[in-house]
Order: sequence, then C-alpha cells, then structure tokens
Amino acid sequence: MYTIDPIGTIESPYKEKFAVPRQPRLVPAATARVKLQGAINCAEAIRGIEQFSHVWLLFMFDQNLAAGWKPTVRPPRLGGNERIGVLASRSTFRPNGIGMSAVELKGISQQGDQFYLDLGSVDLVDGTPIVDIKPYIPYSDAIVDAQGGYAEQEPEKAIVCFLPTAVDYLKKREDGHQIRQVIEQVLAQDPRPAYKKNKPDNKEYAVNLFNLNIKFTVNDNLVSVTVIDPF
Repeated sequence: MYTIDPIGTIESPYKEKFAVPRQPRLVPAATARVKLQGAINCAEAIRGIEQFSHVWLLFMFDQNLAAGWKPTVRPPRLGGNERIGVLASRSTFRPNGIGMSAVELKGISQQGDQFYLDLGSVDLVDGTPIVDIKPYIPYSDAIVDAQGGYAEQEPEKAIVCFLPTAVDYLKKREDGHQIRQVIEQVLAQDPRPAYKKNKPDNKEYAVNLFNLNIKFTVNDNLVSVTVIDPF
C-alpha cells in the first residue's frame, strides 16, 4: 500500500469542474500558479527549475475519486456516444485518479516564506492537489511524428459574443479586458456536454470563473454571454 502526500495546490480561475478546458494551453489568457506546501516549500527544492520553459504537473482528480471508474468511457471528442477503453482516453475518472499536464513555467515568486511556481494556461480546478512536478525535456518529450488517434486536431472553436449588460460590467473593472479574454477563450471550447452540440438548446448555462458567475446561451456555434455577476 502506498500513500501520496500532495506537494502543493493549484490556484486557478476555475472554481468548479464545469468549463475547465479539456487540455492545457487552450485558454492562454488564464494563468495560474502552484502554491508549494510542506517540506517542498523551500528554495532548495526548486533550485534550477527556472532553466526550463515548461513543466509536467502530476495531480489528483480529487473531486472525482469517490465516484470510482469504469473500464470504458465516452470521450467528448467522439460526441459522447462511442465507448472506448479508459486507458485510451484522458477521462478524469481513472483507476488511481492521477492526471498530468504539460504547462508553461512563467517564473518563481515568493511571499514571505511561501514559494509559488507561476504558470501559463492550465486545465485544473482551483485547489487541485499537485503530487509531483517534473521538467519538460524537449528532445525526449516532444515527439514530432506522434499520432493523436481520434484527437489528432484541436477541437473547433465556437464564436463568443457579449451582450450589452455583460460588456457594461467588464468596462467598470480595471481587469475587465483580461477577464473578457479568459471568458471568451473558455466559452469558445463550448463546455456543454458533448451530446448537446449541434442540437437545439434553449437552456441558459452558468459557470464560475475568478469571483464571477457568468451566464450564457448557445445557439448553433454562437455563444452569447448574457450576464456577469460577482459572488
């Protein structure tokens, strides 16, 4: 029997599982950071890591562990209808609940005795436990002739528009431009369940990003942001 103690937690704009990008780097405007913890929270443990432009994050799908896993899953890229083996997918419901992401390392920051790794776009919910961090090695990790199977190409993006009430709210914030970029890039991925796509949908959805509740509707390939409220 093995036990794994997290070495840090992610601080990201994604306050819930809904609308988290399905892969890293799909929402470049949404930066994040790892807050190191325990014995690893020291300058010695991260000495030299600044030499690398990217790192691998190994983490736990902590919100899914209690739900267990099944041998087959329905990947969104296949429309949510076709089943394949769990090990042929990046499903968040896995035998040991372990995930991995290659992300940009933007730098190291420190507040008092607390160390952080500042990151580019991640695909992790705020508070996700990090169990290991490894440098990304281009000559070994980047395989130029690799085949991506059913996920060979990046998913098609939806068009995102903001209704006047949403625009007015963002104009009042100093960080409104950056928040608008994050919202647009997140919703361009169409976070709805895969079976909803290409079908009539009159439902109004909501997603929590930063400290905001963003409501939106989807009509064909057009996502309309209707309301933005702080919470």
